[in-house]
Amino acid sequence: MTAAAVAADPLLSRLAAIVGERHVLREASDMAAYLAEPRDLFHGQARCVVRPGSTAEVAAILKLCAETDTPVVPQGGNTGLVGGQIPGQAVPGKEARKDEVVLSLKRMDKVRETDQASMTMTVEAGLTLLAVQEAAEKAGALFPLSLAAEGSCTIGGNLSTNAGGTAVLAYGNARDLVTGLEVVLADGRVLSNLSKLKKDNTGYDLKHLFMGSEGTLGIITAAVVKLYPRPREMHTAFIGLNSPHEALKLLNLAQSLAGADVKTFELMSRFCLDIVVNHGEGTRDPLAGKHAWYVLLELGSQIEGGEAALMNVLEQGMELGLIEDAVVAASLDQRADFWKLRELLSELQKFEGGSIKHDVSVPVAKVPQFIDEAGPAVEAFMPGARPVPFGHLGDGNIHYNVTQPVGMDKQAYLDRWYEMNAVVHGIVTRLNGSISAEHGIGTLKRDLLPTVKDPVALEVMRTLKKALDPQGILNPGKVL
Repeated sequence: MTAAAVAADPLLSRLAAIVGERHVLREASDMAAYLAEPRDLFHGQARCVVRPGSTAEVAAILKLCAETDTPVVPQGGNTGLVGGQIPGQAVPGKEARKDEVVLSLKRMDKVRETDQASMTMTVEAGLTLLAVQEAAEKAGALFPLSLAAEGSCTIGGNLSTNAGGTAVLAYGNARDLVTGLEVVLADGRVLSNLSKLKKDNTGYDLKHLFMGSEGTLGIITAAVVKLYPRPREMHTAFIGLNSPHEALKLLNLAQSLAGADVKTFELMSRFCLDIVVNHGEGTRDPLAGKHAWYVLLELGSQIEGGEAALMNVLEQGMELGLIEDAVVAASLDQRADFWKLRELLSELQKFEGGSIKHDVSVPVAKVPQFIDEAGPAVEAFMPGARPVPFGHLGDGNIHYNVTQPVGMDKQAYLDRWYEMNAVVHGIVTRLNGSISAEHGIGTLKRDLLPTVKDPVALEVMRTLKKALDPQGILNPGKVL
């Protein structure tokens, strides 16, 4: 931060007095990494980036910003996919702001406490999800939230967007994995509720206001997360089958035979597998023949016998005609290879051209119907467009991405983003689903929200926003 920058903007010196000069970034080159996101859809501008190292510093920053009417955009690992963490986005009826302060929480990366007796861990918001997982493992426990971006995303960002991931079937969304929060409010007050209690019926459960609010109601600085026993056995199968209808029947069969040991049930189409095998280094098709659809099934057990349970599911699935072929991971390396086919998909889609993405959910029983209807609807809207459906069949969350027709200009295709959204979201809405299953609303879906949300629900959301952030300085223009 240069002397000229401070002279031009006195707020910078007041922020520097709180966090130290080296933690207030003002030069364009220093701020660049904070002003764009992974999909390169949103590019922002900011007054500065400030990097607090403690809850007290976050509180002081927000108190100052409230006093000076300065908007604040909280940011974790900057891995969000709907633009919610990018400053300088246009608000309906107004020009894009240039005065927003990015508040990066990445320096707040400590494990404050591990309590093995209560099976909880208190972590700061800037800790990466992978670091939380590793700290849990060091304590001989499991923190089950798992995402492809876990090496970069932060637990604060996960909670503020109510992240999902591959373990929701067994453990629930991010909000289900928390017993208490520490949150800094818009005026700088600290709501300290780092509770470990499994039961606390003393009025409103305030933590649920902030999880999923995308930093628009308060800034999460720490959380008490739940730990679980580590499964003693994990057994993984990669399965080929004919359609999502057989996949749904297989899910029901697996749950009836293995119950809570079913930890993962991921669905992907043949085109999805082709993308990864064609563009992913060191990847290959695990099965001898080609199949229209695939399932990645994983069972985790606390007692011996997990392999027999998996084999029982596969044998009965074949007898019922649900499974065409399957292979069971014989080693940790082979298990990792199976997971690579699922986890690399989002990253590798770019090699097939432009992709219009949909993070949607429908009732689990309606997933096959949704996929059956969405394919012809997309083809009718844009002949040659190539659906890339994959995701978490066990919780009804399908990432229904659509890759551009071969040979079409990429930008011309992406310019039809909202028209394609209307096609896919129309089916989702008719099936009583959601246009955002786990990525949030941010900027990308902000203007779509009023078209699908109950008007009374939206009114309540605006009332909460006004009550907790009357000046509108927390992540303005996002969600609402």
